Amino acid sequence: MSGVPAAWSGPLVELDRVESSDPGDVVSLLAEHGLAGEPALQRGDVGVALLLGARACAELGGVPVGAASPVEVPECVAIAYRLAPGPPEPRPVRANRAGANRVGEWTTSWTDEEHAAAVEQVRQAIARGDLYQANVVGHRSAAFSGDPLALAQSVASLQGASYAGVLAGPGWVVASASPEQLVRVVGNRVTTVPIKGTARDADVLRASAKDRAEHVMIVDLERNDLARVTVPGSVTVDGLYDVSPWSGLWHAATTVTGELAAGVTVQDVLRALVPGGSVTGAPKHAACGLLADLEPVGRGPAMGALGFVWPGGLDLGLTIRTVALAEGRVHLWAGGGVTWDSDPSAEVAEAHAKAGPVQSALSEAAIS
Repeated sequence: MSGVPAAWSGPLVELDRVESSDPGDVVSLLAEHGLAGEPALQRGDVGVALLLGARACAELGGVPVGAASPVEVPECVAIAYRLAPGPPEPRPVRANRAGANRVGEWTTSWTDEEHAAAVEQVRQAIARGDLYQANVVGHRSAAFSGDPLALAQSVASLQGASYAGVLAGPGWVVASASPEQLVRVVGNRVTTVPIKGTARDADVLRASAKDRAEHVMIVDLERNDLARVTVPGSVTVDGLYDVSPWSGLWHAATTVTGELAAGVTVQDVLRALVPGGSVTGAPKHAACGLLADLEPVGRGPAMGALGFVWPGGLDLGLTIRTVALAEGRVHLWAGGGVTWDSDPSAEVAEAHAKAGPVQSALSEAAIS
């Protein structure tokens, strides 16, 4: 799983696990293993894999919570590990029989027309001065049969997924092909790398005034979020609007960095940074309130956080390009940031474009 530092890349032994609807249970597990305090002061030999769903992130961040999730996956998962002694054991080879995995027809939680209408409602809210931007997310699902882990791995293997990962529990699997860093802490340095702006052509993205304006709004939001937990004046912006590829699309990203203030804990960092600004909007609280009313189903484990916490730091990806498999269905979420300049039909097309590579990966895994 991405986010795991090199020192923890060996075989791991599971020590403890929490699957819960309460983010406080995750904080308690981190505290039990000495990982909830100031990162630079932490010591020990236990690391924790962490999954926070969209609802859990909203609760941690103190913003309005959306509709119920359409999939039975825990909102909060924390798995404590210790490095295993000795060399890794060889992994068993899983048979991959042609036709063993199947993915059915996809259905959406709203029509393209309903999605476009939601975009227009955001535009009208912007015109009233309620907010500057909101990230509207749609949901789709399909029946599947076969090996959920094999299907999940096909998603995590997508090109450009710098925050790829698979996490599983009884009856569920989550896989992420995310290119986006939500938050990384090493010692007293903290970074976030928001992605905003997507196009099929890099030059088109670089020249897009709409995408650049959308992007800068979120960079400013993340600067403000980091300022809540960093030394005054330490927040800097690097590589503004850098363009990079992901599975046939291009994204714009910017690195925002700061120095953690004395006494800031892992819990403080999470409360300041989640939910991620690139999947909410600006101002964050107002955007989340509007989205809670507009989106017909919850975001489940998508638009949340997946990664690893270790003594001295943490590294979490934002769970965009993420699927959940449970109860015989695979679920996928996709959307985009809406500003006053947004064209509703173009926003619908962008959501389909983002979902496309993930759906293709699942289809190819089903027939390979």
